[in-house]
Amino acid sequence: MSSVESLSGLNAFVKAAQLGSFVAAADRLGVSASAIGKSVARLEASLGVSLLNRSTRSLSLTEEGLLFFERSQRIVAELEEAEEELSRLMAAPRGRLRLSFPAIGYRLLLPLLPGFTARYPEIELDLDFNDRLVDVIGEGYDAVLRSGEFADSRLKARRMGGFRFRIVGATGYFRQHGIPQTPADLAQHACLLYRFSGSGQIQPWQFDTSHQARPLSLTGPLVFNNLEAQISAARRGLGVIYVPDFAVKEYLEKGELRSVLDEQISAGGQFSLLWPGNRHLLPKLRVLIDYLAEHIELSK
Repeated sequence: MSSVESLSGLNAFVKAAQLGSFVAAADRLGVSASAIGKSVARLEASLGVSLLNRSTRSLSLTEEGLLFFERSQRIVAELEEAEEELSRLMAAPRGRLRLSFPAIGYRLLLPLLPGFTARYPEIELDLDFNDRLVDVIGEGYDAVLRSGEFADSRLKARRMGGFRFRIVGATGYFRQHGIPQTPADLAQHACLLYRFSGSGQIQPWQFDTSHQARPLSLTGPLVFNNLEAQISAARRGLGVIYVPDFAVKEYLEKGELRSVLDEQISAGGQFSLLWPGNRHLLPKLRVLIDYLAEHIELSK
């Protein structure tokens, strides 16, 4: 007898014993009286004892049935309580979500938090902003935001939008040093470069040549492994940087930074939210995915 059949038989037995008949138990469980009788009979066969005395008018517990009933009804009651608790959990978004974002991801997420927490006050967000490539399943994350391609069949994904790279510098820097008209002009400018922490490689600056993105090798006075520090240096007029557009959006809108050579740059990337595919999509995660997809503002 399978574990599922055992639970079904246990529930049928408890309800029949509590209500005194197979018919009443059947009404309570929404099945036929014969189904209740067969479930109890299979349970008795698997246990090797008779649990109920049957007559045409009523049921009564045998001595063994009474002993079994005392324990069984507690088990059934706990199962029913667990089902009710799970139903409440599934009915309303609540609980803790552990999320991982790129280090610069706070620029995407933080403006959205007031609206999200106001709409879903019972969801607790545990946020990790880190450029380390985390193991989503192994480290117990509910979801992660990543850019680029991924090849993990254990994960499901939803695209959040794309971004483009921009070359930007402080308006004061360009007043002093002039505005580059071609990628080759950047050789006369202070290019602030970015080094990937994982590989140690310098990020190439991609420019369109004959409708293809080609990297341009550059040197510069400063190299960073932190995007925030790189942006801060550009804001202080130390040089120009090659960064995702969303990372400098507010400074471009304020006029603090200016982008150049836009028509010669189409390189960009794609953000996706990933989550374990072997888990049921709980309401708390479903509403987060929908909210981010609706509100994250990236290049279309």
